[in-house]
Amino acid sequence: MENQNKQPNPKPENKKRPPLESYARYSNLAFQMFAIIGIGIFGGVKLDQWLNIGFPVFTVLLSIISVAAAIYTAIKDLIKKP
Repeated sequence: MENQNKQPNPKPENKKRPPLESYARYSNLAFQMFAIIGIGIFGGVKLDQWLNIGFPVFTVLLSIISVAAAIYTAIKDLIKKP
């Protein structure tokens, strides 16, 4: 009966991370954002060249979409608990 009344000990929430782990996490996040934005801009430029449009419509459009996608990815990764 005593075992049923005992609650498991909660894990401590404030664990100190090693500085290298935090550095790796945030540098990975920066590389992900750079890659997403770079691929979006590259795709927009190539699409504009292929369609031979005077104004770079797809470059502007895909760069805005890729920045929004990079911000969404960053926020999703930052909210996720390790």
